[in-house]
Amino acid sequence: MASAYTPLGVQLMVTGEKAGLWGGYTNTNLEILEQIAGGYTTQAVADGTTTALAVADGATGATIATSTIKMTGSLSGASGLSVPDDITGMKYLVLNSTTGGQDVTFKTAGGAGVTWSSTDARLLWHDGTNIVDSGFGTGITAVVEDTSPQLGGDLDTNAFDITSASNADVDINPHGTGNVVLKTDLVSIGGGSEVGHISSKGLYDLKLSTYDDTNSGNITLTDGADGDIDFTTNGAGFLKFNDAAYNPETGLTDGATITWDAQAMPITKVTLTDNRILAAPTNGIAGAFISLLIIQDATGSRLLTWNAVFEFPLEAAPALTATGALADLFVFRYHNSKWLQVGSSLALTVA
Repeated sequence: MASAYTPLGVQLMVTGEKAGLWGGYTNTNLEILEQIAGGYTTQAVADGTTTALAVADGATGATIATSTIKMTGSLSGASGLSVPDDITGMKYLVLNSTTGGQDVTFKTAGGAGVTWSSTDARLLWHDGTNIVDSGFGTGITAVVEDTSPQLGGDLDTNAFDITSASNADVDINPHGTGNVVLKTDLVSIGGGSEVGHISSKGLYDLKLSTYDDTNSGNITLTDGADGDIDFTTNGAGFLKFNDAAYNPETGLTDGATITWDAQAMPITKVTLTDNRILAAPTNGIAGAFISLLIIQDATGSRLLTWNAVFEFPLEAAPALTATGALADLFVFRYHNSKWLQVGSSLALTVA
């Protein structure tokens, strides 16, 4: 009686057969079983077709009887490997190392299988009809040198240092709409050779609040040129300054016509060295206050012609102090394109 073979090629010898040769055949059978249990092989995948894997009865080396298979090949279209239908229960760890980003299917000859294009591994098994995915292998990547390492899951550590290439950024990218949450009482920025800096990278406004704007005041830095900085309290809250808040005093340039940027120089002064004209201040905004200290030079008696946007009580601007080196102080509030006089103090000694 001739020998029979299992679906994976193990030889089943009958009594009285192969006299004196059982040792060699048994060794081959053991090597086949070893290959089935933990063997590794590389299998080229033909481009654009399904390559059928065949059993080698009584011989080692057949890919079909190897538990770990690395698929290789440069592909331009969907391709794959198929195994016989009668190897029920066989388990495979299959690594897709093909190039080209094409779909690769590992299947039975007469049934269905598992298709994927990513260069990772799948733990698969033969259920008697099809090759099915166990679900344990999805996402197992090839072991390669990783120049951009990633951490998954929870990381319990007292220090987290990342050393990257010279001058490279360190990016923390949450999944989907997730946030980066730092569970600590203090976040410190700086410590190097530069000023600590928080930025929205010019993509959005930057907002600082205590808790997602719920029952919280906030500070908003508007992105873009000439953007406002808004301080918004919550409910009946106030802006509270525990120390003095001030606008640094600036100085206008004396000339035949004196110009004034109300946004950049809200608290300012000028010394008159001749009769002058004061132009309409630029960048006014409703509710803004500005202040101007007008100083006479040592000669004195300098006159100032006010632009029509300045509004004084009884439609008459007060006469400037004529005495040399004395000063007059004026305060205005902006409303409806006019600078309304709030108050004035005249003949002040400022030297």
